[in-house]
Amino acid sequence: MTAHPPPSALLLMSPEDNCLIARTALPAGAVVTIDGAVVSLPQAIDLGHKLARRALAPGDKVLRYGALIGSVTAPIALGAHIHTHNLQSDYIQTYTLGEDGHHFLGNKAP
Repeated sequence: MTAHPPPSALLLMSPEDNCLIARTALPAGAVVTIDGAVVSLPQAIDLGHKLARRALAPGDKVLRYGALIGSVTAPIALGAHIHTHNLQSDYIQTYTLGEDGHHFLGNKAP
């Protein structure tokens, strides 16, 4: 018998997000509903981890909280785990100011 987690097992943080957050640990094979589609999860998803709200291709941008969090590096199927094995962070290290307090690291001084 396939596990059927409660409907609230997945959390959509923002309407434009293309990932969902697991509100509970979900075993491989768990059956969930994603935007009306019934999906059997291809692998276990840990509490707080992301899974694909739709199929994603390399180069696609992943949105969480309506904000860009990274770029897809390998194909991700609907309901598949999104993590470091298939997502590259798009956080820019230049948000840290250099020692002079006026220029971001990685940027050249004018």
